[in-house]
Amino acid sequence: MLPRWPRGPLPCLQHRGQELKQQVDSLLSESRLKGALEASKKRDIYQRCIQLKQAINENKNTLQKLKKADEPTPVGNYHQKKEEEHSLLDKLTHQLQELAMSISRENITEIGELTEREEDDDSAEGDEEEDDDDEEESKESGGEEEETQEEEKQGNESHLQATSKEYTAVGNFTAQQAGDLTFKKGEILLIIEKKPDGWWIAKNAKGNKGLVPKTYLEPYHKEDGQESSEEGSEENVDVGDETAEELEVKQRFSLECCAKSSLRGNQFRASYFLQPELAPSQLAFRDLMWDAKTGTIRSRPSHVSLILTLWSCKMIPLPELSIQVLSRHVRLCLFDGNKVLSNIHTVRATWQPKKPRTWTFSPQVTGILPCLLDGDCFLRSNSLSPDLGILFELGISYIRNSTGERGELSCGWVFLKLFDASGIPIPAKTYELFLNGGTPYEKGVEVDRSVSRRAHGSVFHQMMMMRRQPQLLVKLRSLNRRSRNILSLLPEILIGSMCCIHLLIFYRQILGDVLLKGRMSMQSADFISNPVLATFPKLLEQPDVMDALRSSWAEKESTLKRSEKRDGEFLKAVFLLVYHDCVVPLLHSTFLPPFRWAEEETEAARWKVIADFLKQNQENKGALQALLSPDGVHEPFDISEQTYDFLGEIRKKAA
Repeated sequence: MLPRWPRGPLPCLQHRGQELKQQVDSLLSESRLKGALEASKKRDIYQRCIQLKQAINENKNTLQKLKKADEPTPVGNYHQKKEEEHSLLDKLTHQLQELAMSISRENITEIGELTEREEDDDSAEGDEEEDDDDEEESKESGGEEEETQEEEKQGNESHLQATSKEYTAVGNFTAQQAGDLTFKKGEILLIIEKKPDGWWIAKNAKGNKGLVPKTYLEPYHKEDGQESSEEGSEENVDVGDETAEELEVKQRFSLECCAKSSLRGNQFRASYFLQPELAPSQLAFRDLMWDAKTGTIRSRPSHVSLILTLWSCKMIPLPELSIQVLSRHVRLCLFDGNKVLSNIHTVRATWQPKKPRTWTFSPQVTGILPCLLDGDCFLRSNSLSPDLGILFELGISYIRNSTGERGELSCGWVFLKLFDASGIPIPAKTYELFLNGGTPYEKGVEVDRSVSRRAHGSVFHQMMMMRRQPQLLVKLRSLNRRSRNILSLLPEILIGSMCCIHLLIFYRQILGDVLLKGRMSMQSADFISNPVLATFPKLLEQPDVMDALRSSWAEKESTLKRSEKRDGEFLKAVFLLVYHDCVVPLLHSTFLPPFRWAEEETEAARWKVIADFLKQNQENKGALQALLSPDGVHEPFDISEQTYDFLGEIRKKAA
């Protein structure tokens, strides 16, 4: 008898996936009888949900690490089978999450009744214990007040001593902007002032002063000498790598340099994540596939897919009188505690002079709501990190009255974790999030120290202090089948405005037609002549032009018949005509000033040019007459600006 041929890693994972599918199916069949089940049986089903979810996550992690070279024998359609197995595991995970959430909802009322009974039983015992403890607390209160006064004095003295302490650099740091201090690993710095935002004022041996990140520093011990530095050299390499990554996140997202530094790297822009990502083989796309049955791109579910609504911000500290506020906004991104995992999306807030400490979103306006003011956002991510969540930062853009200097100031940040300790998604509801000061790597820093959360006093006083805390109100909305299908056509990692989602889907469908359906050779990497693919990413950085496209498309769509709206190919053809009539002339118009963030005069001038152009298009039924008119002046361009650079725009998988 011939020996059995060894099974490769992928077939083993497929076999394991079928076993998990059978277990999930059996668990779902048992849960259909949950109305007649006892509470112990429901708890058993809930525990099995968690165990199966952990097993599925292990399979996912193993599947992501697999490579075709690991197979002992050739496997046909390897990447397709791998994608099918990944989609199966995603489907099983979604089924388990829905089952666990349904069981947890049913147990809420039962647990609430039990806790009420326990509180009633404990209240009688608690009253007797409180009477005995009041006498002891009154005796000890006098001694505690004296001790706290002494501790405060010692704390103030230690703080003064710490501010002038010497620190050693654990990594190299290059100044990112004016006012920063460059230093090298092992250099000794004298700290002059410690700021709560994590950037300290330091002086080096040459007498130069500047801002330095505290994550690059450790206390300098003279007694240890050279031996301690040599022993810790290996550890310092790892610490330097981690703090450098943390510093990059801090510069990209948080505090004053948020807006400036987010423009330095394209990897934090929406246009970067909108591009397709190459597979490990570099011969196909990982997140853009063609469905021959439907004649369009294939939908791809992601690990996280939800809709978020920004409601309001309350009790936000007022800025100083020496600056003029140009913009109030909220920046949000996906975050796992160490690094940013998505683009940084910005939503501008509105406010009323009667309530300057309250920010609101999605105001009532005539016509279409500008996408920059839209508080409804979609989020997609395929990260399997258990610490995945949404990082919010409230900030203002300002101009200083005395010098005319422009800058950004942070008004606090907050992190909303999307999964609980068991790996179950948090419920879709409204969350009241209290803001923190400093950076996401610091804990216990208050935004407004005058209303500290650790305030002492009566219960009523503490409740009043909590009501004065800066807070952000957000709502997570559950997805129905239609919204889930729409989001599945977007990239696996992206945050954006809900009002622009139909335009993003048009772009992805045209991208699929050009790269997958219409290419003569899949190995060709030549430039592709397509103005839509070449210019659409620019619209994500110019929201007013995006609003112009939204307005033109809404007007055109209102004239279409129902049968025409159901024809996908016809809609794409009409969208291309609207795009060429609206966006292309605006991007090359000499009357349109360059886009600048939070400049009221520039924004007003741009919108006037856009409104006049749209009015002419409506009157003339197209942009051709305006383009041929001698009054219209447009910037010259060559053919390269209207072509799609295939290799230059695709998103390569990070090593």
